[in-house]
Amino acid sequence: MIVRIPGEGQYRLAADDGALGRLDEDVLAAVESGEEDRFRSALGALVGYVRSNGELVGEDELLASDLILPPADLSLAEARTDFSGDGLIPD
Repeated sequence: MIVRIPGEGQYRLAADDGALGRLDEDVLAAVESGEEDRFRSALGALVGYVRSNGELVGEDELLASDLILPPADLSLAEARTDFSGDGLIPD
């Protein structure tokens, strides 16, 4: 799976073990609750998971992204348009 973090690049992740989906659900719940601190923490955990568990794809490789995460500095107001219903990661 190829995941893009805007402004950082693409990361190659092994087949999802469900952790990415759970982290996405946490972000969605934080957006729906409107809690800024909870949102910051949840988004940081999602982006951090990709950074920690993924392998950065070289700039010389052009790959289609399976998933594009929002940038880590996304505001809660902006997230309300990106995270709705099912979140970013399809079931």
